[in-house]
Amino acid sequence: MADIFSKEKILSAENLEPHFLKHDNSKNIVLLSDVPKLCFNEPCVLGVDEAGRGPVLGPMVYGICYCPLSKAENFKALGCVDSKSLTEEKRELIFEKLCAETEYIGWAIEAISPNFICNSMLKRQKHSLNQIAQDSTVGLITKAKDSGINISEVYVDTVGMPEKYQEKLSEIFPEFKVTVAKKADAIYPVVSAASICAKVSRDRALKVWTFQEGLEATPNDFGSGYPNDPVTKAFLTKNIDPIFGYPQLVRFSWSTAGKILREHCVAVEWSDEEDEQSGASKNMNITTFFKQVGSNKRQKIKHTFFTVRNLDVLDAL
Repeated sequence: MADIFSKEKILSAENLEPHFLKHDNSKNIVLLSDVPKLCFNEPCVLGVDEAGRGPVLGPMVYGICYCPLSKAENFKALGCVDSKSLTEEKRELIFEKLCAETEYIGWAIEAISPNFICNSMLKRQKHSLNQIAQDSTVGLITKAKDSGINISEVYVDTVGMPEKYQEKLSEIFPEFKVTVAKKADAIYPVVSAASICAKVSRDRALKVWTFQEGLEATPNDFGSGYPNDPVTKAFLTKNIDPIFGYPQLVRFSWSTAGKILREHCVAVEWSDEEDEQSGASKNMNITTFFKQVGSNKRQKIKHTFFTVRNLDVLDAL
C-alpha cells in the first residue's frame, strides 16, 4: 500500500486538495477517515468502487465506504446513487454529508498514479490494469480489517468476470460475506457511496495537479481525460517531447497515447538486458576483482527525473 496522509480531518472535497498538493503525484497515496467507534463493535457493511479506470490522463482512484449494517439504509437518505449519474456539485455535496456522519460512516481512497499504472503494465513481468485494480481493492479491505473494523459483508463493483472475482476475494477474506456484481454502484448504496468518494477524490486530484515537468495547465486544458475527448487529444498532441514523451499526468501505456508517441517521437531500439548482462559476465574486467572493500566513496544519487521514469545512464551507445 502507499503512504498514508490523513492527520487533518477531511470534512469536504476542498479538504482533499492540500493532501494531493503536498504529495509526489508520481506515487500512490491513501487517504482515510477516522474509524467511527460503532464500527469496532457492530457488524459492518463495506462497499468498493473506482473512478478513472478508462481515461488516458490522471490517477485511477479506488474507494471504500462502510458503516454498521443497522444503519446501511441511511446511504439512500444521504442521496448515494451511481456517481456517474450525478453532477460534480451534487457528488461533492453528498461527499460532505458522508464526512459529516462521523459517528457511523467511514471511508478510504487510494489514488493510483499514472506513473505507477504505466510502469506496472509495461514492465518485463507485466501487471494488467485488472490486477492493479484487484490489488488496490484487497489492500483497502485489508487496511479496514487491520484498523479493527468489524466487517461482516463486502460489496464490490466487478473487475472482469464477477463470479471468478467473487471466488478470489472470498478465498482471501473467508470471514466476510463477499458479493461481486456488475454495476454494483447502481444496485448497492454502500458501493454508490464508495464510488462518490473515489470520483470526488479523482476530480480534486486533477484540479490541483502539479506538473513536475514545469508545464502550466488546468483541467480545462486537458479535458475529461477520456481518449475520445477532442480537448484531451489536442493536449496529448501539443504536450509531447520527442525524446522524453509525455508529462506524468499521461498514461503512456494507453493505445491512444502510444499512437501519438509513435507518430511524433524519436524511435528507440532497446537491446535485451539479459543478453547484455550475460555478455558482460563473460568479459569481466580484471580490475573488478580488486575493488576496495568498505570503500567510503560517495555513491551518486540520480535526479528524480530519471528515477521516476526508470532511466539509467549508459556507458556507451
